[in-house]
Amino acid sequence: MATMNTDVQDGTRYDEHTVLPPRDMAEMMRLASFLKQHNEPAGLVGPDGEQVPLPLEVYEVLVQVVAAMKAGKAIAVAPLEQRLTTQQAADLLGISRPTLVKLLDEHEIPYEQPGRHRRVRLSDVLAYRDRRRQERRARLDDMTRQAVEDGLYDVPSEAYAQALRKARGKPTD
Repeated sequence: MATMNTDVQDGTRYDEHTVLPPRDMAEMMRLASFLKQHNEPAGLVGPDGEQVPLPLEVYEVLVQVVAAMKAGKAIAVAPLEQRLTTQQAADLLGISRPTLVKLLDEHEIPYEQPGRHRRVRLSDVLAYRDRRRQERRARLDDMTRQAVEDGLYDVPSEAYAQALRKARGKPTD
């Protein structure tokens, strides 16, 4: 497992697999523009001039990394079988560690406990995140379908606002 380091400039915490966007974004913008203009993988040129073709899979990762860094996001590339601490998994999901522990106790996410501390596979955390997204999307689709069936999209906004005020117990105009 990677150890935590601290960026001496701004105190940002990151593990040794995390790369922060460059402070001077000019080169990143130039690279993003280059990648946008070229749809197919190119190649790498070594300092000695040797050229190696870039496999499509590596090219696709590069495009995603550049887009994220261009947006000012830090990047971490990790193998799917990497084991995370409960805090790292919680951070990845954007939830608190106690909430993650509850999910582990409810068997929503598999975990290993080789000693005192639980470890969660990155692939299992990502699979849980994807399941949750699909569930939310399905619920939203159901709500939208129900609203269409109930004719709520045809209601003028003022009538909707007035009904909402009434439902909340506020005086209507």
